[in-house]
Parts: sequence; C-alpha cells; structure tokens
Amino acid sequence: MKFIKTMLLTLAIFGFGASAKSQIKNGEKIPDFELKDQNGANFKLSSALAKGPVVIYFYPKDDTPGCTKEACSFRDSFAEFTDKGVQVVGISSDNVASHKKFAEKYHLPFTLLSDEKGAVRKLFGVPKTMMMPGRVSYVLDKSGTVVHQFNSMTQATQHVEEAIAAIKKI
Repeated sequence: MKFIKTMLLTLAIFGFGASAKSQIKNGEKIPDFELKDQNGANFKLSSALAKGPVVIYFYPKDDTPGCTKEACSFRDSFAEFTDKGVQVVGISSDNVASHKKFAEKYHLPFTLLSDEKGAVRKLFGVPKTMMMPGRVSYVLDKSGTVVHQFNSMTQATQHVEEAIAAIKKI
C-alpha cells in the first residue's frame, strides 16, 4: 500500500493524471477564447481562424532557456508559416508587459497571449510536467479542428518542425 501511495504521489508531482486525460486531441474542435496580446489588444481565436489556420503553442515562461529557443525557432521559421497563411500564437501565464519585453528582446513577429489565470491552458487540458506548465503545440485548420498536436517539455525546437510538417499536410 505504501508503494502505491508513493507511486501516486510521484505521478502527481511529475504531471501525470487527470489533466492529461482531458487534453484536447487530434480531430477535436477548439472552443473559442479571448486573451490579451503583448500589446494589450484583445485576441479572439474565432477572428484569427476566419483568416486561416493557426498554430498555438503553450510554453512555461518568457525569457527562460527552453522557451527562448522555442520562440526563436518559431521566429526563424516564421516565413514558412506566413507563406501558407498560418498565424503563430504563443501562450503562457506571463503578463502582457512580460510578453512585450520578451517579444521586443528577441524580435518575435508573432502574437504572444497572456493567460495569467491559466483558463485557456485549462480549456486545452495542457498537462503540467515536473510541476511546471507544460509545453504543447496545436495545429488548427481554419475550422478550429486540431489536425496535429505535439507535447514535449525537452524538445522545444521540435515543436516548430512538427508544426511545419503538419501545415504542409493541410
């Protein structure tokens, strides 16, 4: 019995469990949401989807090593997305001012959204990993249906590779 309790505690600490079961999966439609971007303007998913497909990537924190690599990788591949009419959107719990500073420091040409209360992260069911907010990317077609998702805390730049491959199939 002690072993089972220890295993359950370990699974809870490292982010496995109920939240992962409710994670939005391929083929599911994303509910509409609205958040503030790095400039303080309202971003509404349905408005973005009216223009075409969207890549949404959730990341733990602005200006940290892995998150900076991921953001700069999206920046460096930005033309591949825009050439296909795809918008790139990053979401974390950092505030608008933090996002603005992060975007300016690294010349990020895409939208960063502030989800300070974690409501959209919860809506997507993004699991925590090792007690940190997870790193998950979703590729949405223009109807708002998930055509691809990728979940990896340690392979930050692979999120971009996965998204580009999925976009080529739309």
